[in-house]
Amino acid sequence: METTTLKYPAVKNYVAGKFIPNGKKSMEVLSPATGKVISTVTLSSYNDLDEAVKAAKAAFPAWSAMPVKERVQVFYRYKTLLEKNMQELAKLVSEENGKTMDESIAEVEKSIELTEFACSLPQLISGELLEVSRGVECRVEHKPLGVVASIAPFNFPNMVPHWTIPNAIALGNCMILKPSEQVPISANRIAELLKEAGLPDGVFNVVNGDKEIVEAICDHPEIEAVSFVGSTNVAKIVYRRATSNLKRCVALGGAKNHLIVLPDANQDMTASNVTASMSGCAGQRCMAASAMVAVGNIDAIIAKICDEARKIIPGKNLGSVISKAAKERIERYISEAEKAGAKVLVDGRNYKVEGKEDGFYVGPTVIDYVTTDMAISKEEVFGPVLAIIRAKDLDEAIAIENGSNYGNAASVFTQSGGMARQVMERASAGMIGINIGVPVPREPFSFGGWNESKFGVNDITGKSSIEFWTKLKKTSVKWNPEAKTNWMS
Repeated sequence: METTTLKYPAVKNYVAGKFIPNGKKSMEVLSPATGKVISTVTLSSYNDLDEAVKAAKAAFPAWSAMPVKERVQVFYRYKTLLEKNMQELAKLVSEENGKTMDESIAEVEKSIELTEFACSLPQLISGELLEVSRGVECRVEHKPLGVVASIAPFNFPNMVPHWTIPNAIALGNCMILKPSEQVPISANRIAELLKEAGLPDGVFNVVNGDKEIVEAICDHPEIEAVSFVGSTNVAKIVYRRATSNLKRCVALGGAKNHLIVLPDANQDMTASNVTASMSGCAGQRCMAASAMVAVGNIDAIIAKICDEARKIIPGKNLGSVISKAAKERIERYISEAEKAGAKVLVDGRNYKVEGKEDGFYVGPTVIDYVTTDMAISKEEVFGPVLAIIRAKDLDEAIAIENGSNYGNAASVFTQSGGMARQVMERASAGMIGINIGVPVPREPFSFGGWNESKFGVNDITGKSSIEFWTKLKKTSVKWNPEAKTNWMS
């Protein structure tokens, strides 16, 4: 198919401020909502990556030498551009990912918040100065690492790149972004807006590709740090490969988030929050509610959850999943659980949207009487599916949550402060919610899970990211010759 017949131009790499001709290999980019090809994307080689690294390395001396208060002026202007172009950016997300427009707008709004935080970095890295001995001062400063890389997933084409771009670059680094080959269009528009905001050429570059480029990023000797967001299996591979090449790495993996519902929970609030958490972004987010632990008799709440789920209609207020393979995998989990004895209360399998029959849709699904030995209770489904596991009391519920290999998020729905406190203290997860279905921290608090949901130290956003994207320089100073000689002199 000729690229001129497609809805969007062929996606190219962005290096040194220019979009460069596509390489020899490319792949089709589909719209999950329709199943139709909307663009193509280049699949880069190691040599393509090397060109981007050279451009970033060349830009680094001047960019890193600029005072941080001057660097963040770019992001003040960039934030304004994000706001000005919000509808266009949201449409791109919706087209390439399949989200609803409301969800896509919310994603861009979060990108704006992340950019706003980066503008505050001069106040957060002001350094430290102390007279440590008579006439002797010690000073500590945050210094950039050099060329860094960010590997982003398909589920948030705009937001997840902004987990890293504003902070890493405002702190003085030069970046290579590798977007998911399934959703590469948004990254090119981000590059254009950063240039319009005044970011010097070479400070931000985009290299498209598949597994080959991920491996090349992990191996390239002049990339100092790598961030990754994706599945746990790949996160482990990236973390091991990057660190074996002596790079810093923070790699965020998958999740199996447990929402514990107690009998005293507010029924209407719980039902709406749990359902929204399960179905938002078609369940394709690492903070989605995928397992609900029902403590005692909460059948009335489960009935309300089912009622809420039936109000969610694919193609209207529920977007598509990313691919045909994803749809088939999600539906296989449902069928296997049903075959193993679970009861499907709301069934979203085999859903077709009128006018978009080739789209990849799974309707909201609620499954009761799931047991802890079923795959659907242990593995990340990544779809609009809620598996309900029964527990006799809070201790058993927490034991079920603790039994997961993952540790991204856990929530409890209750009106009891004491019960909530137990979950806060005992749940094995990095992000906890009390009567909140999606406990994502807002800036300046950082995003990051525990266990097999995150590999590496520091988190990927917020204040914690400062330590990841910088290194400390400590300077000791003595000017006055009359100061007594001591062990420091």
